[in-house]
Amino acid sequence: MAMSGALSWVDWRNRLLCMPRFQRWATRIPLVRSFSRPHARSLFDLCTGFVNSQVLYVSLSAGLLEAMRCGPVSAAELQASCRIPAPSLRLLLEASDALRLTEPRRQGRWGLGVLGAAILGNPAVQQMVRHQPLFYADMAQLLPLLRGSNAPGELERYWAYARVAAPDALADAAVSEYSDLMDATHALVVDDLLGAYDFARHSCVLDVGGGQGAMLRALAGREQGLRLVLFDLPAVAERARVRLAAAGLGARIQVESGDFFAALPSGADLITLVRIAHDHDDAALQRLLVNAHAALPPGGQIVIAEPMRGIPGSMPVAETYLGFYLLAMGQGRVRTQGEIDTLLRRAGFGPARLHATPRPWQCAVLSARRA
Repeated sequence: MAMSGALSWVDWRNRLLCMPRFQRWATRIPLVRSFSRPHARSLFDLCTGFVNSQVLYVSLSAGLLEAMRCGPVSAAELQASCRIPAPSLRLLLEASDALRLTEPRRQGRWGLGVLGAAILGNPAVQQMVRHQPLFYADMAQLLPLLRGSNAPGELERYWAYARVAAPDALADAAVSEYSDLMDATHALVVDDLLGAYDFARHSCVLDVGGGQGAMLRALAGREQGLRLVLFDLPAVAERARVRLAAAGLGARIQVESGDFFAALPSGADLITLVRIAHDHDDAALQRLLVNAHAALPPGGQIVIAEPMRGIPGSMPVAETYLGFYLLAMGQGRVRTQGEIDTLLRRAGFGPARLHATPRPWQCAVLSARRA
């Protein structure tokens, strides 16, 4: 701990780093250079992050990665399938190679890199990447967004329930696009949730804000004895009925509809909120938790699964990407375990318990017992 009036080590370090003369000196000294290079790379990554994400988006949306799914192909074949002129295609291939999306092969052919193959194997990530232009359109005006001085943006229009007084009155056209996105990307958290929490000790699960049933479809395949109930807005619930019937689960999973800020159906001994809590401001989330408490019997449990800030082993996804995404959406925020625990206790639940997940940066799982 630095004494009053004296520079701390961090302050002293930062003063040096702010000096161009010191930076030039650091690149010439071998011992110092070994420490400075990783920081220089990180600084470069910060400056080029938008370009990198755009290269990823174009590589996916233009069909570049898909063209290599079955093996290496020539530049001429890529030019024909992606409809990108040869000079521009070469630039894209060199950039995607640097990002490990693609890699050059023998005889002038190109194949998937390790990250390109991983993306093709993960449809949920593909959907997120294809969704990014809406987010980037809002982020292009980040300073007005932070100051609250800009008009509603693309994401606020996209997530229809974020801007209406009566979300339960929304029609299918207003909910279809985001419902499909949520269904496709639920795989990012569902596997981790089902592996982290013991659902078998319950008799009935109510998935609140369950969308088109992605979580309950996965749960139905693992736990045959559970009664399963999905609750969402009427227009979303109708889409869920169609999707569940097509999956042969129409009789297995009961679908209820309404406004979860008004009330929730009773009868379940477990309520799940999967990527729901962070979509709402504190006052709205508090109303939802109070309703969940009222719907559960004594000893019933609530489970919250979503990215959270400050979770051990996590990466700064919640603090960076998701935090600004919710800002652009117009409501909600990413919370810490302690902040969620406080809201749960105010609603009448006991202390929240954190369940370990293999990828805490994309899914943290908290449970709490109804007193």
